[in-house]
Amino acid sequence: MTPGSENSAVIAASPAGEAAPRRWWHSGEDLALALLLATMVALPLAEIVLRKISTGIPSAPDMVRHLTLLVGMLGGVVAARNGRLLALATVPVLLRGRWKGYALVFSTGVGAAVTAFLCVASLQFVIQEREGGGVLAYGIPFWVIQLAMPVGFGVICGRLIWRAAETWLRRAFTLVLATGFILAAIFPPVAIANLTLPGLAALLVAAALGAPIYVALGGAAMILFWGRDVPIAAVSVEHYGLVTNPALPAIPLFTLAGYFMAEGGASQRLIRLFQALVGWFRGGPAIATVLICAFFTSFTGGSGVTILALGGLLMPVLIAARFSERDALGLVIGAGALGILLPPCLPVILYAILAKVDIKEMFLSGFMPALLLIAMTGAWGAWVGRKGAEDRPRFNLGEAGRAVWAAKWELLLPVVAIVALFSGWATPVEAAAVTAFYAFFVAVVIHRDLGILRDCPRVMTEAGVLVGGILLILGVALGLTNYLVDAQIPDRLAEWAAIHVQSRWVFLLGLNVALLFIGGLVEIYAAIVVVVPLLIPIGVRLGIDPLHLGIIFLANMELSFLAPPVGLNLLLASYRLNKPMPEVMRAVLPLLGVRFIGVLLITYVPWISLVLPHALR
Repeated sequence: MTPGSENSAVIAASPAGEAAPRRWWHSGEDLALALLLATMVALPLAEIVLRKISTGIPSAPDMVRHLTLLVGMLGGVVAARNGRLLALATVPVLLRGRWKGYALVFSTGVGAAVTAFLCVASLQFVIQEREGGGVLAYGIPFWVIQLAMPVGFGVICGRLIWRAAETWLRRAFTLVLATGFILAAIFPPVAIANLTLPGLAALLVAAALGAPIYVALGGAAMILFWGRDVPIAAVSVEHYGLVTNPALPAIPLFTLAGYFMAEGGASQRLIRLFQALVGWFRGGPAIATVLICAFFTSFTGGSGVTILALGGLLMPVLIAARFSERDALGLVIGAGALGILLPPCLPVILYAILAKVDIKEMFLSGFMPALLLIAMTGAWGAWVGRKGAEDRPRFNLGEAGRAVWAAKWELLLPVVAIVALFSGWATPVEAAAVTAFYAFFVAVVIHRDLGILRDCPRVMTEAGVLVGGILLILGVALGLTNYLVDAQIPDRLAEWAAIHVQSRWVFLLGLNVALLFIGGLVEIYAAIVVVVPLLIPIGVRLGIDPLHLGIIFLANMELSFLAPPVGLNLLLASYRLNKPMPEVMRAVLPLLGVRFIGVLLITYVPWISLVLPHALR
């Protein structure tokens, strides 16, 4: 499973044996991805320094924005090569034998056809941009960088077909199937309006059978535009616009910081620290588990990497503290979904970009709700672990001091991020670059957990693969959002809500239920891009502050990680801890109820979310 791939699974891993030329080519892709990320860190750092001396680097923000485009496309290419494009992939788990092969061929055929059209749409966009002219910096035309989109989608299309099967016969059949879908779209046998619903149905089946999430969202956008006789290049226009948004480079940079922390020895040092500080009093191991998971999740962008990195370490600690195996399992799963509302977690940044609210105010809004959910989860853990209270160790001041000293550099990481974000001397992107460099320096220079040549390229490639998968989804999802906006869906929903939903409290209750369902089925970043633009007009009509609405949305997404049957943390815990899904679902149900109460408090007591941003305005 891919760390951080919220509410998603991944397509199977790459074959082990590779010919030498192909292996060299793949190593070159990995190195290029790592160098692009390194440049994304270096440029904002140089801009901070040079701005104190002179005017800074000309066009540095524009270059960083377009580096994000290159990282996203190359990361997607590498993810496709390794079979790690984010996918729901729930049905294939239940299939065996030839039926699993048929499902893969069908889903890949649809995926390759959609990707081919995304390639064509991107090429049309690049041709239009070339005719319009425009230079990025140092004489480099915009269209040269934008060419990464059609090239990237073309390579991804080929790699999807290559990975559809291990035999040439099945690959050829997949290619024929994809070609058939393409020809049916180019030369429709019936009126286009009559093909829209069948096309969406085929796309839905392909997504259920394991097609990547970007295929489902991008395919839906293109089918809907096609049905209205709108050029599919509109999808690529939105893709380019979102991926080069001035604030979006913060996402890959904070992701990189999280990977440096997770791949080093930070997890062991932090577990030792929180055990020494709070493990000695009643419920201490539970509270330590909650704190370490919230800390990790805030930097890794979601709970996926937290479960994978810490699940196997925390379960023995809780069981040794006389937690039942079921309670320990439930606590690890539930704690793994904490921290999404804390800075500098990525979903908060993305919501702020789409809702057009200040990123700093969004983080201030999320601080109190995050503390509430952390406190409620810790209290539940302390209560269920009360049987082990008589066996708890005594507080050891010496061990606590040694643990604090050993983890001092990790403890400074959120301080660095928060000071950089809120001090005013750095933009959010520059703050993310400072945080990524600090995490790199701690892991490589101070602790020497990672070798600069031995490990760093691998870690940076891993981060780039995750970023590529996410940015593919975000780009095409905005195309679908654009269609919904053009079709005036948000306005119609707002009008319907104004007529039929007179009470904001009734609306918010219905919103909680709907978001819990959506979050259990849709990857969190895609949900933000598609759903948030629909909610904002309704919230405005009902007088709901966009900051409060954002915290409600994200708190529900966090809760949905625990929701049976396909919540992300359930899938990851089953995979990482080798537990059957029924056992995992039973273990998490009590904590699911506790956290739902917390979400209701956040929903119906706006003060919790708004007190800090309003006080500091």
